[in-house]
Amino acid sequence: MKYLLFIVFFISFAGTAQDLNETRSEYTEAVESSEIATKLDGELAGVSSSSKPVLLAYKGAISTLKAKFAKSINDKKEFFKEGVSLIESAIEAEPSNIEIRYVRMSVQENSPKFLGYYKNIEEDKQFILKNYANVTSNELKDTIKNFVLKSESFSENEKASFKIS
Repeated sequence: MKYLLFIVFFISFAGTAQDLNETRSEYTEAVESSEIATKLDGELAGVSSSSKPVLLAYKGAISTLKAKFAKSINDKKEFFKEGVSLIESAIEAEPSNIEIRYVRMSVQENSPKFLGYYKNIEEDKQFILKNYANVTSNELKDTIKNFVLKSESFSENEKASFKIS
């Protein structure tokens, strides 16, 4: 019986890790593709406030992308508000999670300034700079590194340390 529980736990943990790696990868592609954003939105449909905060952050980020691709002003506004709310809930649940900070920063950096969702860019940037070396997942490290190297918020000196790693 112990072995059965261990196997079930291991499979569910491995499945979650794989899903998270896939979500990370698709998220970076969804920024430019409404089809991928819609697909990822469907995959994250079951995510709720009781889910892992990092998944909640990605669901929020995808909602803001739905706002980007929406046609009507009301839809844009509602999707964006929902997305911001989910991201901020994830931050509140796990404020020291570098992946959630990366997700928030990526959304804030790419949101139109008139929406007012840009006030944590410097805070998240400093958090990423301070904690990047502690990331154990190679997939997450690569995702954050690629973001930093493309980001306009990081100086060339700051980017240089990411090019080495």
